[in-house]
Amino acid sequence: MNWNGRPVLVTGGASFIGSHLVDGLVERGASVRIVDDLSSGQLENIKEHVDAGRVEFIRGDLKESGLAKKAVDGMSVVFHLAADHGGRGYVELHQSACALNMMLDQLVFDAAAHARVDKVVFASSGCVYPNGLQTDPSQTVYLTEDSVGPPFDADNMYGWAKLMGEMTLRAYCQDRGLGAASCRYFTVYGTRGHENHAVIAMIARAFLKQDPFDVWGNGEQIRNWTHVSDIVAGTILAADRIDDGTAVNLGTMERTRVIDAAREVLTYTGHKAEIRLLLDKPVGPMNRVADNALAARLLDWRPKVKFVDGLHRTIDWYFGSKDRAKLAADLERKLTER
Repeated sequence: MNWNGRPVLVTGGASFIGSHLVDGLVERGASVRIVDDLSSGQLENIKEHVDAGRVEFIRGDLKESGLAKKAVDGMSVVFHLAADHGGRGYVELHQSACALNMMLDQLVFDAAAHARVDKVVFASSGCVYPNGLQTDPSQTVYLTEDSVGPPFDADNMYGWAKLMGEMTLRAYCQDRGLGAASCRYFTVYGTRGHENHAVIAMIARAFLKQDPFDVWGNGEQIRNWTHVSDIVAGTILAADRIDDGTAVNLGTMERTRVIDAAREVLTYTGHKAEIRLLLDKPVGPMNRVADNALAARLLDWRPKVKFVDGLHRTIDWYFGSKDRAKLAADLERKLTER
């Protein structure tokens, strides 16, 4: 796909992942419109583009009457990232808020179909996978796209909403001829990340020199933290190469225990502290790692950033950009809120 001058909408484009996607599209010459209500996104993430006139920014909630229709008007591709979302603490403690994503997705997809946009690319999640496949960290398990199916068993209301979003978009593709793709994101981290996600939370604790150093759960949880630059590359490739509503995993196949990530944060930052395991905190699945073979085959996509390298880069950014006094006063709230 030739992105030069192509009119593109990014919903949630001031968010962590959304703003990086905007960067990637602007670099490719796309004509970008952003819609974001700034409930979790930050205007500073896109301020340089807005000030330079490189993007059009609309502040608003897409659930408001008529805004989705206005947002998609004249667009060729819609990247739909807007959602009520957060890390593990947020999605477990705000179930009804996450359920509203089903209404949000429906409004965006229907508006896109009526406007006859060429394609919608939906930001889905590893949370669509059945919980029963992710219980034993002693097993080497890689989640393949075809394992999402009856019996469905998504992760909390957030996961169910993402699953319904995928299914709804596929129905619009089949019934209305809307080009579509769904990208299942796995545990994304990187610059501009939020403290309600595990990697940034661990970095924040080291930045504040927390001792004891808190880790949620027993530390045996396995994740495949995927750098935001790889997520952006895969998302744009999905827009290029998938039309039929296929869902594809975007995640590294590196298997990393939470406790090992915490130890690497402490080592790299030089912070010597006792690790305290908080067994009463939300932890989610014990063994969540993507199989990315389908992305390699359909998109020629493979993650380029090794976790330890991306972690170090993220630590350097965080330590160079945050204010200790402000963070200390607000960290506990940030761990479970947007």
